Amino acid sequence: MGASSLPADTDVVPLAQPVLGVEEEQAVIEVLRSGQLSLGPRVPAFEEAFAMRVGAAHASAVSSGTSGLHLALRAVGVKEGDEVITSPFSFVASANAPVFERARPVFADVDPVTLNLDPAAAAAAITERTTALLPVHIFGYPADLPAFEALGLPVVEDACEGLGARHHDGPAVGGRGNPAVFGFYANKQMTTGEGGMITLGDEAMKARIDSERNQGRAPDMGWLDHDRLGFNYRLSDIACAIGSVQLTRLDDLLAGRARVAALYREALAGLATQRGLGLPCEDGARHAGDVRGWFVFVVQVPREGPPRDDVIRALRDRGVQSKPYLPAIHLMSFYRETFGHREGEFPVCEDVAARSVALPFFPHMREDQVARVAAALGEILG
Repeated sequence: MGASSLPADTDVVPLAQPVLGVEEEQAVIEVLRSGQLSLGPRVPAFEEAFAMRVGAAHASAVSSGTSGLHLALRAVGVKEGDEVITSPFSFVASANAPVFERARPVFADVDPVTLNLDPAAAAAAITERTTALLPVHIFGYPADLPAFEALGLPVVEDACEGLGARHHDGPAVGGRGNPAVFGFYANKQMTTGEGGMITLGDEAMKARIDSERNQGRAPDMGWLDHDRLGFNYRLSDIACAIGSVQLTRLDDLLAGRARVAALYREALAGLATQRGLGLPCEDGARHAGDVRGWFVFVVQVPREGPPRDDVIRALRDRGVQSKPYLPAIHLMSFYRETFGHREGEFPVCEDVAARSVALPFFPHMREDQVARVAAALGEILG
């Protein structure tokens, strides 16, 4: 592995950068001047616009993707002692959400190409205690929802990384009618800083979620009557104002991400062919017509070559930020100690998790920055 030192005047290539402008600033100022920072008109306006964008009947804004997953699982009936089948290759929130209800997350291995939960593996994991399926649209590639829906159990979609993706049978991710949960953290396709959205097709389910996100307040919003257990999972009008503007930018933001992904594919093609660097799967890799909604650009370092963590350190030395993406959830300390998981249970996930690196990726990334990342990887792997 080659070594180099970073010149003092060389800018670091950041891992991610949000795109924000004067429109977002003005929207926030308007909310501040209105004096109504929460439970105001910006929330339903954002919900309606977002639902329309993905083709959903309803949407509920929440404080984070994590809180959205929690409320969605409660809404489909997950309770203590139940099992929820999900992916071990995801951000940990998708596994934590069932545990909030004292249910058990049951992992099944992932597809080696799409890195999404394998429907056949999920089917094999179903027991009489299985209450729901929680597939993840990992890195913005749509999971095979028709296959999961065919299993006859409630489906909650972790779409926190999937905004902009579309399924091969037509609908956009979030528009199938299942509860689907999006996240708006700063590195996502669009951002509200922190925040999330649940899209769904059932009006009664939306009413329940809207109540439970607001401490279980009664449907008429009566202050004195909280008729169910609830949580403080509200999203502020300030965040919704930012989100509404970001929605107007979304086509450009998605196009920028697709442009950068194409630049990476071209710049890294030689390393993929000559050194065995693994690149993200193409659109339609498993089903003709699937469209990826690019969230991150994750590569897999070759099995023969420098270990993943050494690659990350060497990139940092060259002024390139990167990150292990993602660790295998079942091998995290909490899941080992609480549920007894060990190495070898999900070999595809474990192999991918040990070799995956997220490279710098954001809509306005320049071609020379992509070239610099590719050159650094070439030095390290060569």
